[in-house]
Amino acid sequence: MSAQDFLVELGTEELPPKALNTLADAFLAGIEKGLQTAGLNFETKHVYAAPRRLAVLITGLATQQPDRSINLDGPPRQAAFDADGNPTQAALGFAKKCGVDLSEIDQSGPKLRYSQSIKGKPTASLLPTIVEDSLNDLPIPKRMRWAARKEEFVRPTQWLVMLLGDQVIDCTILAQKAGRDSRGHRFHHPQSVRITSPANYLADLRAAYVLADANERRELISKRTEELATRQEGTAIVPPNLLDEVTALVEWPVPLVCSFEERFLEVPQEALITTMQDNQKYFCLLDADGKLLPRFITVANIESKDPQQIIAGNEKVVRPRLTDAEFFFKQDKKQPLESFNERLQNVVFQEKLGSVYDKAERVSKLAAFIAPRIGGDAQRAARAGILSKCDLSTEMVGEFPEMQGIAGYYYALNDGEPQDVALALNEQYMPRGAGAELPTTLTGAAVAIADKLDTLVGIFGIGMLPTGSKDPYALRRAALGVLRILIDKQLDLDLNDAVAFAVNAFGSKVKAAGLADAVLEFIFDRLRARYEDEGVDVATYLSVRALKPGSALDFDQRVQAVQAFRKLPEAAALAAVNKRVSNLLSKAEGNIAATVEAKYFDNANEFSLYSAIQQADQAVQPMAAARQYSETLARLAALREPVDAFFEAVMVNAEDASVRANRYALLARLRGLFLGVADISLLG
Repeated sequence: MSAQDFLVELGTEELPPKALNTLADAFLAGIEKGLQTAGLNFETKHVYAAPRRLAVLITGLATQQPDRSINLDGPPRQAAFDADGNPTQAALGFAKKCGVDLSEIDQSGPKLRYSQSIKGKPTASLLPTIVEDSLNDLPIPKRMRWAARKEEFVRPTQWLVMLLGDQVIDCTILAQKAGRDSRGHRFHHPQSVRITSPANYLADLRAAYVLADANERRELISKRTEELATRQEGTAIVPPNLLDEVTALVEWPVPLVCSFEERFLEVPQEALITTMQDNQKYFCLLDADGKLLPRFITVANIESKDPQQIIAGNEKVVRPRLTDAEFFFKQDKKQPLESFNERLQNVVFQEKLGSVYDKAERVSKLAAFIAPRIGGDAQRAARAGILSKCDLSTEMVGEFPEMQGIAGYYYALNDGEPQDVALALNEQYMPRGAGAELPTTLTGAAVAIADKLDTLVGIFGIGMLPTGSKDPYALRRAALGVLRILIDKQLDLDLNDAVAFAVNAFGSKVKAAGLADAVLEFIFDRLRARYEDEGVDVATYLSVRALKPGSALDFDQRVQAVQAFRKLPEAAALAAVNKRVSNLLSKAEGNIAATVEAKYFDNANEFSLYSAIQQADQAVQPMAAARQYSETLARLAALREPVDAFFEAVMVNAEDASVRANRYALLARLRGLFLGVADISLLG
């Protein structure tokens, strides 16, 4: 069967840059799905996207759909005909479903059967519908109409190229009649460009100053930007999203270096970078120390005979932006940071929980409670807490919301606050996402934990629990943040105490009954997913959860110990024994004695187990005190032999009540040793 290359290119007005990649990928996926449904084989697939075009190239596409046959089974013969040989409703219904007379149905087998051979159609006749369906299915939230036309698309369409081999496919899609004429660069080559063949598509457009391949443009921008930055003795900041967006804005990228006045470098560089990246789509340059250079790179969409004009134009445009940032910075510094708290008394945090200033006061007290418990300074944490929300009412953060925390850091330093207090104002928001950086200071860690616990307790306390995908106060992220800070920074904080303190701070604003337990359960529930991601078995997590440790660090140390224990050869048998002992003890009548009386032993194996338990107890006490949980469980693994021998030789439920009670006490001692680390009965 013969094969040809197929090209479709839809020309439009400038497409939305942030959506370009998504639209291109969906266009290709839709066409591929259409070809597969039609049974059309091909060799390779390529998608191309530029500001004014979406194109798909399919190589080695079969030019004819293969013939195919349909076989439909109907009702069994005995159900299809009555005793007199007349067709039943079942037979007539089957024929009707197949769209033929009953005489055309094969009646020779055990079931009625209809076979039909369908001749394949020429590919050229199928492609218009495949392309149109793919365009209709593109993920476009808001379609637009243009001129007096009824057709709708993300942007007005301008031309359509559809070639199968050397032939133009005769069709009209989205008000454009298919041809072989594309268009070149808007300024360098505004006239039409004849596409000589699908395989020459990229080359024909390159000659007209259009790089249709987005990957080629991205690579060119990235490489040239890096070269220019090196010449300026700097490094370019190239966030992947910004690189994608700039790639989607230009057909013929020409990166150029521009500059701004050095006086602007007195403004926090984060504000300058934010405005240059977000508003102007520039790549900023940093020196070897990570400090902003007074230069940036813009990507022009034209190869100018006088690039200096483009450079001057960009420098002129960016100046008012930087001047605004400078003005806000100077205005804010006219008053001490703490004075901004007054404005926050009128800003609602949550209507039932009071103002943002009320929150800052609670965070200050809670941070002062937490700090000494993790080795920090209570006064510094209290100070950072009271300043923590001040920058929210500054001019700088009003204009650049991304500067919250960062602006506070600069203003606190300007006021002469200690370094760790200033850093804490930014670190309170850490980690800002999964895997993001954690606070570097203990003051920052205390404020970050306090801020998150205050939100969790407050929102839970007014009954606004997260449901399904709805979590408007990002409580899951807050809980995960608390856990990451405590575990990854090895901070040993009892969350029972901290949450109880937070509940108390809200007073009558929250329903305190059961609140602390609900918050703690929510926080420790988040660990389950963390361990699943790390490949830790859920049974390991549950064995530790059963003990309800209040410290996330302690919880993690126990989990790691149980993971190590499970690799030991004795682990499975001891888990099973713990399960058996747990079941026995749960059925025991009355209280189980706290002490074991050797006088009731009547079997050598009881003495052996008792002796082994006493020795193990002495050995693991100092280990447990030092939280050497792995060592504890490794030592307890030695109990396997005496335990197995005991269960083989001893009947726990002896007839003599005293002997029976004593055996229960012995087993409770055994179980208690393991419960010092985890409930390993749950591993069975």
